[in-house]
Amino acid sequence: MSVNTEYDIRIGTLTGKGELTPDYIKAILPHGFECFQVNFWQTLAGVSLEKLAQDTEKALDGSDAIVSTLGIYGNPLGDSELDEQTREGWRQCIENAHLFGTDIVCGFAGRVKDVPVPDSIGRYVEVFGELSKHAADKGVKIAFENCPMGGSWERGDWNIAFNPTAWEMMFDALPAENVGLEWEPCHQMGQLIEPMPQLRKWVDKVFHVHGKDASNYPEVIREFGVEGPKPFSEHRHPGFGDSNWTDIISELRRGGYKGTIDIEGWHDPIYNGELEMSGQVHALNYLKACRGKFVANPEGF
Repeated sequence: MSVNTEYDIRIGTLTGKGELTPDYIKAILPHGFECFQVNFWQTLAGVSLEKLAQDTEKALDGSDAIVSTLGIYGNPLGDSELDEQTREGWRQCIENAHLFGTDIVCGFAGRVKDVPVPDSIGRYVEVFGELSKHAADKGVKIAFENCPMGGSWERGDWNIAFNPTAWEMMFDALPAENVGLEWEPCHQMGQLIEPMPQLRKWVDKVFHVHGKDASNYPEVIREFGVEGPKPFSEHRHPGFGDSNWTDIISELRRGGYKGTIDIEGWHDPIYNGELEMSGQVHALNYLKACRGKFVANPEGF
């Protein structure tokens, strides 16, 4: 595979700061982040995406960093007023993604609350059939994060796109080429699913990658099981968890992935609080080392 730039896979982080996103980007840009996912929790909270795009562009001025994706994380399949605001947030992110220089919008697929996964598929097609067509018209891809959000196959409040059987059902019911996954290994490890075989199988549907890992504790599973008083799996910054990200990046490259890996912080049980940015910068440098530095072949060989 021909690689034209060391940034064939960029390494960055999430912002999630609303109107403060540009200031946050300027504050952490010197650490060497190459891209930023601009993300929102449930709603846009009154933020003007047009103004935010302008201010973010100014914050990035003079650097090679980019906005990788927009993200909005709520339950777009619900029937509350808040859920409608989530759906409107999806619409606005799709409509305005180009202002940020990106063509990917990420989030949860949503869920009809407290029913088994198959019972949400009809509502999923209803909501994302429309949104995926709008996105296709705008040249935008939709990527669903693979987080269970505390749910199971039988019930939950947020997201059906956490399990490969659900993905098969979703993509069969809505076979849109611009609908795929925002993948990260930790959410599979928390379900005791091996992430590498899964990545090899699904890499064609991976549109965005979150840089978040996990540490699983077999001794806890053996003594307490997975529903006991001690956590058998904890989310970690890459470089502190169980995954070999050299292998992950190799498989992404093998599959032709040209997107970004954005570190999803604020979950590590050790590198948090005053150590949050220490953990994130360690993850940034670790992921860059796993990616390697582009070296051009000698001319003529």
